[in-house]
Order: sequence, then C-alpha cells, then structure tokens
Amino acid sequence: MSQLTGDARSNYVRRMFGRIAGRYDLLNRVMTMGQDLRWRGEAVRRLSPADGGRVLDVGAGTGDLAFEVQRQFPGVRAVAADFTAEMIAVGRRRTQGGTVDWVVADALHLPFADSSFGGVISGFLLRNLGDVEASISEQQRVLQAGGQLVSLDTTPPPAGMLRPLIRFHLHTVIPTLGRVLAGDAEAYRYLPDSTEHFATAEAIADRMTAVGMTAVGFVRRMFGTVAIHWGRKDAVQ
Repeated sequence: MSQLTGDARSNYVRRMFGRIAGRYDLLNRVMTMGQDLRWRGEAVRRLSPADGGRVLDVGAGTGDLAFEVQRQFPGVRAVAADFTAEMIAVGRRRTQGGTVDWVVADALHLPFADSSFGGVISGFLLRNLGDVEASISEQQRVLQAGGQLVSLDTTPPPAGMLRPLIRFHLHTVIPTLGRVLAGDAEAYRYLPDSTEHFATAEAIADRMTAVGMTAVGFVRRMFGTVAIHWGRKDAVQ
C-alpha cells in the first residue's frame, strides 16, 4: 500500500481518507492519547505570521491545524486545503468551520499565486505523497519571503529498546482501533506502514534545504516517532 506511486497512490489515499473522514479526529486522539493536539500547538507556534495575513494549512483534513492557527493568531486568516472532499465536509460542520476558508486542492499542484501566504503548515501530509520534495517546493512557492514553512509528521521509529513496543503499537494496536472505532482496519494498517517506510527526519530536513529553505531544523516527539520540521523562505531565492 505505502509502496504505491503516482496516480495509483493518490487515488488510494484519497479513497482511504474519504472512508474514514467521519472518525478521523476520534482515532487521532485515541491513537496518540491526545498528544496530537499538543504537537499541533507546538507546530503552529513555529509560524509567527504577521497580523492581517494568511496562513495555508496543506492537507488540512478536518481543519485541526487551521483552527489552531486562528486560536493562536486571531489576526490571521487560515486557508485549509485538502484533496479529500469528505474531510473538508466534516471540517465545515465543526464548530469553528465557518471561520476558515476551505479549498479542495492537491498538495503537489496548489491553486494559489506565488508568495500568497505569510506561513504554510501541514500535519501528517508528507508521508502520504508520491513526491515529497515537489510538495515542499510547491509550499515554498506560495510562501512569502521571510515566512515560515512547518511540517508535523511521523518518522520511522528509532532503533533501541523501545522499538519492539513501538512496532507493536503501530502494527497491532492501531489497526485494532481502526477496526473497532472506524470499521476500517485496512486504512489503519496503511498508516503505520507509511510511517515505517517514510523518510527519516534528517532526510526531510535535507529536502527542505534542497529546495532553498534556510534556518531548517526539527525536533522529535513521541519516543522519536513524530517530527516537527521548520524552515524559512529568504527574500532572495
């Protein structure tokens, strides 16, 4: 599943997230024991956008990051872009749904002009893409000079004494929760599989640097299985 490429991968991921859209937020909270909200808050704090500007949440799902942007930065307008219409429909129905601008869009082909946003952020997006560097480059394109690009995503579990427990959680606990709570064990087999086959945190930092981002850095969370990356777009590219 995670080895699919091109249109086959895109179509699989779109259908999968469409099936689980109604239970996606619940499963995120249960799988991470509520820690995903803390990680999102930490990721958004890395943005520091100017009042009156806009921040783009790419692969927004049901809008968690977009809503957090507006909570932390009330003077900023959040735009939530996702290529799964079912996810956006769920997001629109949420209490804050009307405060965000929703757009159905592909993360590899964003329908925005160059330098449109004071900040760009994504959560658990990159591991689902067939071309990670192309997406980072596209996010950089729509980012204004001086703006921050931030990514929150899973990263392969590190070697060590905890690795067997982490793999048990990934490959046994998560699919079981997916079957019980979402009625879709297949989707929650894909998610752990995509984590283990995804690029390392160091490799993602290298790709951000390769497209021209500066001041690139990252931190690991959740026993090294989650990473928050950031980088700045300089005035001259």
